[in-house]
Amino acid sequence: MAIRLGNTCANCDKLMSDSTCTVHNVKVGHLYTCDSFEMKARLADERNCTSCLRFEREDCANPQKAAPGMMCAVWAPRSMSA
Repeated sequence: MAIRLGNTCANCDKLMSDSTCTVHNVKVGHLYTCDSFEMKARLADERNCTSCLRFEREDCANPQKAAPGMMCAVWAPRSMSA
């Protein structure tokens, strides 16, 4: 099965960092989408299993499927900086 980016608010250019949609002026979740969806010009290539804090750990949500290059909805960065 192929893994593809979805037309969800998480990948939309109109989503603000506080999860507010600038088109509809409402808070949205990562599973929402709408007809005004516009794909971000550049997505972060480093977001995949190998950059996830949970990769190859017991708390991985998909331990049998997790592999380099794949992404899932519970990805957690290995390190965070403000």
